[in-house]
Amino acid sequence: MSRLRVAAIDFLNPAPLLYHFEHSPHAEELAGRYDVHYTQPALCAAELLAGRADLGLIPVAALTEDLAIVPGCTIASLGKVRSIQLVLRPGLTLETVRTVATDAASRSSLAYTQILFRTFLGTDPGFLAPMPADLVGMLGVADAALLIGDPALLALEDRVRIEAVVGVCTWIDVAEEWVRRTGLPWVAAVWAVRPEALTSVTAGRLIDDLVASRDAGLAHREQLVEEWTPRIAVPAGTIRDYLTKNIHYELTPECVRGIERFRAEAGRIGVLAPIERLRFLDSHEFAGKGEDLATYAGRGASEEP
Repeated sequence: MSRLRVAAIDFLNPAPLLYHFEHSPHAEELAGRYDVHYTQPALCAAELLAGRADLGLIPVAALTEDLAIVPGCTIASLGKVRSIQLVLRPGLTLETVRTVATDAASRSSLAYTQILFRTFLGTDPGFLAPMPADLVGMLGVADAALLIGDPALLALEDRVRIEAVVGVCTWIDVAEEWVRRTGLPWVAAVWAVRPEALTSVTAGRLIDDLVASRDAGLAHREQLVEEWTPRIAVPAGTIRDYLTKNIHYELTPECVRGIERFRAEAGRIGVLAPIERLRFLDSHEFAGKGEDLATYAGRGASEEP
């Protein structure tokens, strides 16, 4: 029987979601149902949309009506996320930024930042072509630089050295700005599936596997801290805080509303194609494990929960 092809992300923040896929004894069992490979967030989405993957942990900017969100899991934040940093050159404010350098890691982070400027601030800076995630180099060619993921965490740890070169900068946590201005969670990514690809794994089995993996990862965060400390040059305490305080992993109805608001704002300013409504993987086998979200997800985006 063919396995479900899975595109995942080799960053710190999804580590709890992938716990069972990477740790015995569950990894061996899941390998019989899933073929997992790792890539960049934007490439996860590209592979899924092109049919080269069946399931992907993809940026919410890449959702289409052909893809179904798998209920249960997300990568989100209810405040500061730390791993999405908009860094301004000395002497500048958000209102005076005219150019922004970006890396190529995430369409969602770029769209959130464009919403911050165009919708919330009423300005329209130019966004440069993607370049390597080197903050000093980025600030050498633009007023501000957008870093996401592990490079953002590393830059925060290296802030003293960076500012010794470029001067004292202003560091903006993009997730915190979104939460402060909307009152909704900042959502980066969700598991999404091509429903027609579910031939070897049922929807209920898929949901159960992903939720169980997340729950195990959250229960073993201290083990993940030990595993990731040698892999990324930040202190263990920073990794611990990131996995326990900064990232939120449950796809709640509030997170769904956050995604809807994000896609509506991005469509309004023309940085993402409009999406009529979010599509969720539907399974009666999931009954009893997420009725509130399932009920909300079945409504139109304009209806109140």
